[in-house]
Amino acid sequence: MPATLVTVFGGSGFLGTALVRSLLAHGLRVRAAVRHPENVHGLTDSASLAAIRVDIRDEAAVEAALDGARAAVNAVGLYVEHGAETFQSVHVDGARIVARCAARGGVQRLVHVSGIGADAASPSPYVRARAAGERVVEEHFPHASIVRPSVLFGPGDSFLSTVDRITRLSPVYPLFGSGDTRMQPVYVEDVAGAVVRLVADETPHATAIELGGPRAYRYREIVEAVLQYRRRRRLLLPIPFAVWTLQAKLLSLVPNPPLTVDQVVLMRDDNVVSEAAVTFENLGIIPADLVTLLPRCLGGDAIP
Repeated sequence: MPATLVTVFGGSGFLGTALVRSLLAHGLRVRAAVRHPENVHGLTDSASLAAIRVDIRDEAAVEAALDGARAAVNAVGLYVEHGAETFQSVHVDGARIVARCAARGGVQRLVHVSGIGADAASPSPYVRARAAGERVVEEHFPHASIVRPSVLFGPGDSFLSTVDRITRLSPVYPLFGSGDTRMQPVYVEDVAGAVVRLVADETPHATAIELGGPRAYRYREIVEAVLQYRRRRRLLLPIPFAVWTLQAKLLSLVPNPPLTVDQVVLMRDDNVVSEAAVTFENLGIIPADLVTLLPRCLGGDAIP
């Protein structure tokens, strides 16, 4: 009997790559449905992996990508809008198409990746779209698992690597506000492992699952941890959110801005697992802590 087939939308992204790798390691066949199949790095030599070109806004392409699949994961993420690629078209309309096609095609398990803090009342269009995406998935595939990770980290991420780069290049590190926003950074491989368990488990779990690391950090504590690991001394400078917002608005005038207003909004609010949430513990997984993984994420040499 051939191994179970899982279709992964967004299989070339940061989480998607870890997820594809984990699914293959568990003996599953994977169809990575991505915009650019050539970006499925380092995995194409596996006979159990097929990478195909799919835009989740294209219903016919999504339907074909799900043909024969027992399970599907939507790990597509958009953080900066570009022309027709908007939060609405990707996180809401695309999510609706994937859920509708999965239900119609007989897919047994659907995992939809969202994020902690998805809120229909948020001032951020990105956060509102994430919440709306969850809603349409639940409407079309009521037994879907909604996975809400906190800030992802791991080798090659855009989180720790950014902190590391700024502290290497500048004697001053600008904090968002006072730097007291709390977050629960979660290792990308742990999230991938949780999704694999959701895909493989015959018994559906609770609809929403929040995934965070074992400890909540204030943002400044994460910067300090990187500084300590690198043996650097830097001035941490609080910058009011109003200044960050103005800067983000100015940067929005250039292609691929390094900072957006939505990202500033996200840094205002705590990003931690809620007290009553279903978490890693319910899946039998002990998540790794950020500080212990700094050598793996930033490199083994704690250079200044």
